[in-house]
Amino acid sequence: MSKVLKYGNNVDTDVIIPARYLNITDVKELAMHAMEDIDSDFHHKLALGDIIVAGKNFGCGSSREHAPLVLRESGVSLVIAESFARIFYRNAINIGLAIIECPEASSQIQAGDELEVEYQQGIIKNVTQGTEYQFTAFPEFLTKIIENQGLISLITKGGLQ
Repeated sequence: MSKVLKYGNNVDTDVIIPARYLNITDVKELAMHAMEDIDSDFHHKLALGDIIVAGKNFGCGSSREHAPLVLRESGVSLVIAESFARIFYRNAINIGLAIIECPEASSQIQAGDELEVEYQQGIIKNVTQGTEYQFTAFPEFLTKIIENQGLISLITKGGLQ
């Protein structure tokens, strides 16, 4: 089970990773600054495998590839939102960060709830509230990309055929 950290609408890439840190080349160090402008306790609250739930237009703003990368490197296993900015969506998939668009889950799941997600079945189980939400199940190729922490890694391993 994974715990939820909840945020609102229009969480932009400048909030996910502020531009003032983009000169840091060590991804682990860069990830220490994820979400700090919107949630200064993010790293104290986050445990490996936790899930971010947000509202509309998550990842809007610049096409900063660092944004999904620092979330993944911070230990976030999944982002659920009502909607994503298209470039963030594509960047997240490319680096192997699981993301799900599910408006009903986005609006009803609360901070601190514990979730179980069945990617191949397309089910989000809110264990805390005793509810379930349906989303479009991940196709096999997408599951492979996420399991291999990104498209480049999967290609390098010869797993995309």
